[in-house]
Amino acid sequence: MNAAKSFSSRLAGWLPRIVVAPSLLVVIVTVYLFILWTGVISFTSSKFVPVYDFVGLEQFVRLWATPRWHTAVANLFIFSALFLVLSTGIGLLMAILLDQNIRSEGFLRAVYLYPMALSFIVTGTAWKWIMNPGLGIQKVVNELGWTGFTFDWITDPNMAINTVVIAGVWQSSGFAMAIFLAGLRGIDNSVIKAAQIEGASLPLIYRQIIIPMLRPAMLSVIVLLSYIAIKSFDLVLALTNGGPGSATELPSTFMFSATFRRNQMGVGAASAIMMLMTVAAIIIPYLYSELRERNNG
Repeated sequence: MNAAKSFSSRLAGWLPRIVVAPSLLVVIVTVYLFILWTGVISFTSSKFVPVYDFVGLEQFVRLWATPRWHTAVANLFIFSALFLVLSTGIGLLMAILLDQNIRSEGFLRAVYLYPMALSFIVTGTAWKWIMNPGLGIQKVVNELGWTGFTFDWITDPNMAINTVVIAGVWQSSGFAMAIFLAGLRGIDNSVIKAAQIEGASLPLIYRQIIIPMLRPAMLSVIVLLSYIAIKSFDLVLALTNGGPGSATELPSTFMFSATFRRNQMGVGAASAIMMLMTVAAIIIPYLYSELRERNNG
């Protein structure tokens, strides 16, 4: 009897590990082993197929000597800056509005979150139609009588990156809103009531008290949106395919083109490692700060 109880208790202790083990194995193989393999390929002369000769940093030198890569990095900075500022600002504003206990809050929250349920391929395709001068906004406004109106950013090399920003912000603002709203709902209402008793207006309360208390949520939003910006591929592919020319080329699309279109697997692997290092530079300090706060707490 005691042996049966001992076996049952051991099984209960191991059951969570047994259930998680297949998923963990899949993650190790499909994520970490492929990251390691990509790192190995970046130090080889691989082109159309992988080869395993060591050439040192040659592929990284070739990568940074490529003008198209410089364009992709510059576009990433522009896209990331606009994407982060607009998504964070709009998400915070929507969260504050919903925090006022307005009517139909559940419906509005679902509307704001709906774009995040769509894939970036769907978002890119939809916005490609909307921004097409012959099909979308420009055509509709022209037919309404404003014949001088033009909205051809998607075909303008100087403005095309902004179309990617618009589509990305439309999809991700609701995600930022959800995180900020969760943070707002975690703040004690007594703080607001005490400030109101002192005569502070609601905008002043939010600006000087509530928003500073949202620092953990703000940090989470920035880290997650930065990760989304760096790995953006399907949105650009569906919306502009990196064009016109290389006006909307990003590191992710450069990596795809180098590996599968120009048969430069080593250069593509090197660009992937550069993207991984960028993501790590964002994620690791965030995780470190979170762990330090938990230990101090």
